[in-house]
Amino acid sequence: MARYRDAVCRLCRREGLKLYLKGERCYKPACAIDKRGNQPPGEHGRDARRGKLVGYGEQLREKQKVKRIYGILEGQFRAYFEKAARQKGVTGENLLILLERRLDNVVYKLGYATSHAQARQLVSHGHITVNGKKVNVPSFQVRAGDLVSVKEATTKNPIVQSAFQTAGGRGRPAWLEISDADKMVGKVLSLPRREDMDKDIREQLIVELYSK
Repeated sequence: MARYRDAVCRLCRREGLKLYLKGERCYKPACAIDKRGNQPPGEHGRDARRGKLVGYGEQLREKQKVKRIYGILEGQFRAYFEKAARQKGVTGENLLILLERRLDNVVYKLGYATSHAQARQLVSHGHITVNGKKVNVPSFQVRAGDLVSVKEATTKNPIVQSAFQTAGGRGRPAWLEISDADKMVGKVLSLPRREDMDKDIREQLIVELYSK
C-alpha cells in the first residue's frame, strides 16, 4: 500500500495541532508546533490567513485530520466508513471504533511504539503476536479478551524498551491494560467506547461529508 513519505511535521502544522506523528519528538521542545506555532507549512505560511472554515472546508479538514492520526489513505478510510454505515448504531462512532481496533493503533496505545508509523512497522515486520500467534497485518481488528504481545526477542530492543517506558507517563486508555510489563503483554479489556477516544475529533463532520 502507498504511504505518505514526506515530512510529517508539516501535516501537524497544516491541521494546526499536534497529531503526534513523530514519536518522542512531539513531546520535546523540538516539536514544529511548539517552535513555529500553528502557522501553515510552506514559504508563505507565516503570511497565510486562517479564515474560519465552514461547510465543506470544515468537513474536509476533519476527515484529513483523522486519516493522518491513524496513518491511513483515502481508499481504506472510505472502506472503513462504508463498513461503519452498514453497522447498527451511530455511524461516526462506529467509524472511530473500527479505527481504534486496528492492531497498529492498539500497539501504539499499549506503548510498544512512540507513533502509529512505528507501530505499523512493528506489526508488518512480524514483531507482534495476538493470542500467541504472529499477526503482520496492521489493519487486523482486535477483539475483547485478545492478548497483544511483543515477541520475546523484540522486548530487548532498546527502541521498543524506550517507547514502553515513555508510554507509562502518557497513560493508556481504559479499554486496554498491561497484564505483564516484563514480557510486554497487553490485554484488550473491552471494545473502545466513544468516551475513551479523542474528544477533539468531530466525527459527525465526516459523516456529513461522505453523506453528500
